[in-house]
Amino acid sequence: MTGVTDSGFLGTGWAFPVGPDPEQGGIRLTAGGTEAIRQSIWLILGTAPGERVMRPDFGCGIHDAVFDINDASTAGRVSRSVREALTRWEPRIDVLDVYAAPDPEERHRLLIEINYRVRSSNSRFNLVYPFYVV
Repeated sequence: MTGVTDSGFLGTGWAFPVGPDPEQGGIRLTAGGTEAIRQSIWLILGTAPGERVMRPDFGCGIHDAVFDINDASTAGRVSRSVREALTRWEPRIDVLDVYAAPDPEERHRLLIEINYRVRSSNSRFNLVYPFYVV
């Protein structure tokens, strides 16, 4: 297809975290493309269901595990919650694998590794999201 770029096909939106754009004025936008998808994944994982007034079902249920013990059982539940949330809220990707494990260097941190494929380009990416339990 001529004239269609990755960012043109995938779109752009507000950058995460939301903030002002000192050069253009107004709200800072994402670079578009795969960066917009990466930021969207972080936004989904960082939002607890019920947190958004106009969309109370949006987000990921990992926040229910904040006070759980950082063990394999918690890692399994978190992995399942991440997969379900990304499958529901990020239609531009296919979730290939979600793996969560306690961080050996920080006992209160659970590292969530997400392997995904962007549907429009068939490109594969990896993202590691740190989740903290008490």
